[in-house]
Order: sequence, then structure tokens, then C-alpha cells
Amino acid sequence: MPWYRLIPLDVLLFRDAKPFTPGERAWAGSTFPPTGDAIAGAVRALMNETPNLQLTGPFLCRQIKNKQILYFPRPLGFVGDRSLIPLPWLNLENQGKFDKSAPQPLVISFDPNQESNDAPEGVEPVKYRQYLPADVVLEYLKSGKIAKEAWECDCESENQPWEVESRSHNSMTVGTRQVKDESGYFVENAVRLHPDWSIAFQVDQELPSGSTLRLGGEGHRVLLERCDDLNSQWRAIQEQSESNFQRDGESIAYLVTPGVFERSVNDKILCQAWPWEWKLAHTSNPNQSPGDLVSVATDRSVPINGIGKAQVFAAPPGSNYYLNQPQPLFQGLATAPHRVRRWRQLGYSELLWIKYTEDKR
Repeated sequence: MPWYRLIPLDVLLFRDAKPFTPGERAWAGSTFPPTGDAIAGAVRALMNETPNLQLTGPFLCRQIKNKQILYFPRPLGFVGDRSLIPLPWLNLENQGKFDKSAPQPLVISFDPNQESNDAPEGVEPVKYRQYLPADVVLEYLKSGKIAKEAWECDCESENQPWEVESRSHNSMTVGTRQVKDESGYFVENAVRLHPDWSIAFQVDQELPSGSTLRLGGEGHRVLLERCDDLNSQWRAIQEQSESNFQRDGESIAYLVTPGVFERSVNDKILCQAWPWEWKLAHTSNPNQSPGDLVSVATDRSVPINGIGKAQVFAAPPGSNYYLNQPQPLFQGLATAPHRVRRWRQLGYSELLWIKYTEDKR
């Protein structure tokens, strides 16, 4: 499967899935980086057909010394440069009271040889990378740790590789200088990527490198370029992740694209921050068998348009899942219904696996 990158020729605009009608709200919500279905839609339009695409990504990509480097969202199982660890893995679950029917509490790891995160008085605090390059992620998969120096930005854009530009929209009544009541006035956010940054994805189709295609709202265009530099980076990460998955014992699943974990109940779509098939290891329900999911480190959900246009809420990229044993994802199984497998085919719910390294206290 070849890799490609999308080089913006203008600002990009990706409105989120929250309902919006001009006149009823002043601000239209937006999201970035784009989701897999936005990339798939642009590719289908370019090919003038609707093939059943298999995508990986999208991820951010940065050019460093004429080489393209994959970047991944920072794992949310860290506070600054210190990792978070579930209480049961430290044999500290009896240190406090908490809801046994929910994921277990997380505590900050302790290393007596590591300096404090607090910057000395008068010294500017360290800015941590919000996106990590492929070599740092590969080392994270190998060792289960991210070195303190690996968190530090080597350029300002590693904190946020894009700028947000707010743009106003309105429609005027013909023959007047007044805004139409039915259209109103609203503002939405466009994104301008920093120089040397682009959007990368892998797809099971040969695409015409050098083409331009429309991506996102208002017909903004990007340049499509084949990027073979990314093949070896992704292959090394995937092989290490698969090796970690095959090993028994405590493991961490690292979500690198939005994770859609939905199920239908009474014709309603319910979403949660972790896969429904992963049962909690600690449960207060005597009728429920314990599973392997110990804890979750995540953030606010990402509203997206679901398959069939039903709105769903995705777990944000960077979420960490702590399991006593690695567990497969139902979406990735050949036996799963096609509608469920479509999430993985569009690049959602991409997990990388890390073997947990015991914290020494």
C-alpha cells in the first residue's frame, strides 16, 4: 500500500459534526487534523469513482532535511513527561475509595533520579511536543517509555503544526447594505499548516502523484504527492506493535487516530471512550465476569459524521488503554459486520501496542 502526502495550496476548512445553522449560532465548530472519511471523499472525487478504499491514517508529516517524517499525537497517558500508571499495577488499589464499576484511577510514575517538572523561578517552562516523530514513537513501543529529552520541541511547530484563522461569512440583501436575516452572520475557523508540514495517509490504490484535489470545505485544494519515505517508518512501527500484541502480560494500547466505539441500543447509537468488547477488570457486578481493561487515559470526545450520516462521538487520538492482556479490536476482525469493519477501513481506531515496563518504586 503506497503512502501519499497532501500539501495544502491554501488554508483548509473542516467543519465538525455538530449541527449548525447560520443565524442560530455565531460560530461554526471546526476540527483538525481531518478524519479518514474526509480523505476518502477527496480520493474518490479525484478518481471519479467510489472504490472500497482501505486507508491508514491520516497523520501529520514533516519535512526534515529533505526527508519526510511521520508524526503521531502525543499519548494522553502522560502528565508532562511523566507516565500515568493504574493503581492496581502498583498494588496500590487499596489506598483510596473509588468506583469499582469504572476504569481504575491513574497515578503519576515516580523516578527518584528524574528532575522535577517544575521550572526554576525566572526560567520559561519547557514546551512539550504535542506531536511525536516516528523514531520517538518506535522507541516508546520498544521500551514502554519516552525519554525526558524526547518530549522537548526542536521547533515551535511541534507544539502545534498549524495556525487557526477565523473567517467571517455573511450574505447581503440585494440593494441594501444589510445582512440577510435568514443567512445571518457567522464565523468559522480555517487552518493554515506551518511550512514543511503536510497530511500523510496510506491507501490501497495507486493515485496520480502531482494531481490537485479538493479537500474539506469551500473547495480548498491540496497537492497530492507520493511519499515512499514513510513506508519503512510505518512498517517498523507496525512490526513492533504486532510483536508487542503477541506477548502476554500487562500492555498499553495507544490510539493514534480517532476511535469510534459504538453500539446500537433501541435504535440509538451509543458511543464510549473504549471498545465495548473490552470488559473492565474490576467490577462491582457479581453477574459480570471481569475482563482485562484496567484503566483509560483520554480527553474530550470528537464529534464526527458517522456512516450513514448519523453523528457519533469518537475517542480522541492519543488515548491510552491499560489492559492486563492485549485484546483484539472487534472492528478489525474479518467476522465483524461490514458496517463495523468500515470504521477500520477508513483509518479510524488505529491502535499501537506497548508492553508495560514495571514502574520501580
